[in-house]
Amino acid sequence: MTPGEKDLRPEGEKDLRAACGTPAAPGAGAPVREVYLDYAAATPVDPEVAAVMLPYLTERFWNPSAPYARAREVRDDVERARGTVARLIGARPDNVVFTAGATEANNLAFAAVEGHVVVDAIEHESVLACASTHARRTVRVGADGIVDPAAVARAIRPDTELVSVELANGELGCVQPVREISRVVAAERARRLEAGERTPLYLHTDASQAAGALSVNVSSLGVDLMTLSAAKLYGPKQVGALYASDDVRLRPLVYGGGQEGGVRSGTENVAGVVGFARAFELACERRADEVRRLAALRERLRRALLAELPWTVASGPSNPKRCLPGLLSVAFAGIEARRLVIALERMGVSVGTGSACAASRMRVSHVLDAIGMPRPLAEGSLRLTLGRPTTEADVDFAAAAIVRCVRAEMARLGLDDAGQGARVRALRAQWAGQGAVR
Repeated sequence: MTPGEKDLRPEGEKDLRAACGTPAAPGAGAPVREVYLDYAAATPVDPEVAAVMLPYLTERFWNPSAPYARAREVRDDVERARGTVARLIGARPDNVVFTAGATEANNLAFAAVEGHVVVDAIEHESVLACASTHARRTVRVGADGIVDPAAVARAIRPDTELVSVELANGELGCVQPVREISRVVAAERARRLEAGERTPLYLHTDASQAAGALSVNVSSLGVDLMTLSAAKLYGPKQVGALYASDDVRLRPLVYGGGQEGGVRSGTENVAGVVGFARAFELACERRADEVRRLAALRERLRRALLAELPWTVASGPSNPKRCLPGLLSVAFAGIEARRLVIALERMGVSVGTGSACAASRMRVSHVLDAIGMPRPLAEGSLRLTLGRPTTEADVDFAAAAIVRCVRAEMARLGLDDAGQGARVRALRAQWAGQGAVR
């Protein structure tokens, strides 16, 4: 911090940083290497994306709603971007609404209904907050974070209007069985039709974390509403989209000039939506190769940690095919993750402890609570997420830094490997559940 600059960090974080006597990086001064492993929180804008955005921040600055020719050209560029996003999800352009990010898209989805909703317990906080404004049921998940479609079926009531289950969780990496859940929703619709009931029922999925790694074709998924975010696709922040099928009537949250078909008023973020479309296009083009590369790097990181700290607990599904390829959630029993984050930062490694929303408040995530993770593990959990810039050398450096910081904390607390192994075995027994730990 510069002299005179006010420290706006929470008091708990300031106290913790002051108290942390963390190991220094080799040599004096700044860390010898900078490794970022929090790509689930934010991705850098791809250079190709930045290049297509730049003209709209300089010479092509016109308001798309203006009547003259140059403004109409910009309007056409917005519609081309909408067409690109629609094509990539298998939809029509008029089913895509651009928003200021995934949170707004989730809010728009929930605003489309007034009745009862069903969500699962590990949804992003924006979804859970939206659900809290409705009558609702929250479906419990397994210890591996997976939603059971049968549990969703049991949660649906005759007055349920919306089911919302994310395509992939951004903290555990678990990929949810959205297609199977869509069959549950379709069966309930068929029952209502046969019974002469007129209450609508829609399926929403937040695909923000999944779109770079999984197919998000809306027909294949069987969804009526889907949220996307440019910020998770190496595109600009504060840009997203909501897909809504023809059957869904969206209600505006923002009133004004009637942009986005009257659903989302306000001058269009032309640079943002053009960048979003290009980022999504690049992500789809590179998906197959990148998924294989990230999965290999994740396994390399997991093996490196387990080789040095064999009592490490990796949470989420045991089947790697049910996980996002670049996400590894690990827990170190009895070691405070908040101290590890600070120690690693001083060694040049940036990691998260869960969603950025929870991590900013330095608290245990609701996701870890929801899967029943024992507190000594939850408080020692790190979320390590890899991205396009991540290399094998980055993974090796980060693994060595994590091991060093964990060992330093063990020494501070008087812990040893034998004791940690026994403690983890006891915690595993407490946290019984198929696929919970591996």
